[in-house]
Amino acid sequence: MNLLLNKLSKYDAPQKAKASGLYPYFRVIESEQDTEVIINGKKVLMFGSNAYLGLTNHPKVKEAAKAAIEKYGTGMAGSRFLNGTLDIHIELEQKIADFLGKDDAIIYSTGFQVNLGVVSCLTGREDYILWDELDHASIIEGHRLSYSQRLKFKHNDMESLEKQLQKCDFDKIKLIVVDGVFSMEGDIANLPEIVRLSKEYNANIMVDEAHGLGVLGRQGRGTCDHFGLLPEIDLVMGTFSKSLASIGGFIASSKDIINYLRHNSRSYIFSASNTPAATAAASAAFDIMVSEPERIEHLWKLTDYALKRFREIGCEIGHTSTPIIPLFIRDNDKTFFVTMDLFEQGIFVNPVVSPAVAPSDTLIRFSLMATHTFEQLDIALEKIQKSLQKAGVLSPRGVLA
Repeated sequence: MNLLLNKLSKYDAPQKAKASGLYPYFRVIESEQDTEVIINGKKVLMFGSNAYLGLTNHPKVKEAAKAAIEKYGTGMAGSRFLNGTLDIHIELEQKIADFLGKDDAIIYSTGFQVNLGVVSCLTGREDYILWDELDHASIIEGHRLSYSQRLKFKHNDMESLEKQLQKCDFDKIKLIVVDGVFSMEGDIANLPEIVRLSKEYNANIMVDEAHGLGVLGRQGRGTCDHFGLLPEIDLVMGTFSKSLASIGGFIASSKDIINYLRHNSRSYIFSASNTPAATAAASAAFDIMVSEPERIEHLWKLTDYALKRFREIGCEIGHTSTPIIPLFIRDNDKTFFVTMDLFEQGIFVNPVVSPAVAPSDTLIRFSLMATHTFEQLDIALEKIQKSLQKAGVLSPRGVLA
């Protein structure tokens, strides 16, 4: 008997969802990633993308990628550690470090690999990693690989964090790891208080700026800069797959920390390095982010308008204050229904259901790009209100059911 096959063949949740017509995953896009995409030959408004600055189709970004392929080819055929380092890798790393006011930075092939490789190797058996319960999965996988003691604190709850810090040996390394902007619910980490506690308890801080870069702070420097705390943060992580219209990630820190990671971070050492096209595209998008502040300004005008309108409609959107807007449904089946109902009406949004969250916390993740128009947003708002009413989440008058 094939025990593995026997076990896995019993997993039939996707088949059941497909049979019911409520399977919302792997929808194939046949066009550029933009505010409007084509799926199955049908135009759909995209409100499920992480391309916050709308740069995936920018001519300068595409030209930079093409030029890099012409000069360097399509792949690296090796890791950064050996034969996979290009001059454009070094240039982008220095650009990032200078922008964030850090000594140095290194680029990984994906953002997931950054958190996996950094969190897993910085601390030892007698040290501690303290993490927010809503941290990204890549952070969780990183600390699972660490030999350190792992202490979870309640989401953005500073009293809970302090209680966990009190359990730690003052003279051992304590690394607090948090998302700057939490990817599902869109709220912002309480960095001022985290910094205060870190000083009191002799701890270090790592912030994941995947969803803060290009959105918050001066010229898009992120959450840490939003609070004026960049110098206080030991490690700043970011990705290229969101605001920077490419693929990859980085960690920026002090010279000594980066030197250690270059020679000890396994997901960095043992992965093929970023392709020339991805590196050049990220660098070009980075330059546009800095030189065109009107993109971020428009993104925030859209965000403020959307937050106001969702609240007026009666949607439950939690504590978000960013372009990531959770529409809490709090029921798996209704979340799937609303997702597919909106898709049929030409609106693409993302469902977040159990086991990713508790069944009582399911939500629709609605996200904005700087290239959206107010007209597109109004269309989405109208259809979302009607769909939520149809699902019984809102009453006909727009009040939470």
